[in-house]
Amino acid sequence: MRDEARESTVGRALGEALHSRDDRSLDTAASLLAADPAADAGLARRGEELVRTLWEHGWQPADLARTVRRELAEEHLRLLGVLVRAETARYATLPRRWREQLEALDDGAGAGAGTADRFSHATAVLELYRLLVRLPRLDAVGPVPGETLPPAAAGEPRMLTRIRALLAKAEATGYPEEAEALAAKAQELMARHSLDEAGLAAGAPSPQTPGAIRIGVEPPYEQAKAILLDAVAGANHCRAVWNETYGFSTVVGFEADLDPVELLYTSLLVQGTAAMTRAEAEQRKGGRKRTKSFRQSFLLAYANRLGARLEATSRRVAAEAPTLLPVLASREVAVTARTDELFPETRATRVRAMWDEDGWNHGATAAESATLIPDRARLDRRARG
Repeated sequence: MRDEARESTVGRALGEALHSRDDRSLDTAASLLAADPAADAGLARRGEELVRTLWEHGWQPADLARTVRRELAEEHLRLLGVLVRAETARYATLPRRWREQLEALDDGAGAGAGTADRFSHATAVLELYRLLVRLPRLDAVGPVPGETLPPAAAGEPRMLTRIRALLAKAEATGYPEEAEALAAKAQELMARHSLDEAGLAAGAPSPQTPGAIRIGVEPPYEQAKAILLDAVAGANHCRAVWNETYGFSTVVGFEADLDPVELLYTSLLVQGTAAMTRAEAEQRKGGRKRTKSFRQSFLLAYANRLGARLEATSRRVAAEAPTLLPVLASREVAVTARTDELFPETRATRVRAMWDEDGWNHGATAAESATLIPDRARLDRRARG
């Protein structure tokens, strides 16, 4: 009977709070929970059920963390981390990208001491649940926990290891000419790696089909960032579709290309932001104030010029293996078909930005000197949004 009473408290509180935006309803529900410590376990179970339903609706840990970070506060992110860890602990194995996202969620949420009293804690939990219950279905971009997973690869491909090593040298050297040469070689290896994978897939009895990943595209200047990601994806035989509402782009492509796209985009974004900061410092020395139009124009030009650089390298490397051109063409058709299947109502969006000639020129110049292959360890520490 006591268990039924506890569930009744949780049910009444959730019924009061989840489907209303009224603060009075939220306060009433939080008061019910604060007065009944025995209901805590039932409240946690309901949260895990919410999270499990979202996995089935196409969401992943990084998607939830991104949304909570945008809509709520640090305390809610910490609570989300507790829920996600409790729910995913049920599974013997998790997809590789899920494991990486859980580690990032732990890092992003921090330890946190929690709230000072039961009422405040209950309020934060209900605010989190109220957000989670209203999230829509998303198209699935990978296996859900509990599904049978494909065999795990033993380490990363040797070519990617070589690319990482070249970039590490490029970032460590104090000589710009040496760094540029190392970066150029790394970019070429990246394109050849994609070409080699295409050739192997063409000879396999059961060729792979395109997959997809989601990559966060955070404010500010998210439109310019989405354009940069689109340029990186397009030059690497992938397609990117931006979801402005929930702050991510879905990148569709073959597995061998997806991780490099994410690494390269994040690296170029970090480099572009640093170059923009330096350009603004030069502008301030000249007596000009920082402006939003300068930063927007900088990042748009940066994305535009980098896209051209990447595309040129991709075409040059592909032209060296003319017998694989039909294979590449068929893979691009498959990627386009998969993108259309996932996003049948995709539409083009006009660039909404104020024009600044100095910002554009500085952005184009920064794109010419950007290193084109990233170092993963550094990115994990520095890049967010």
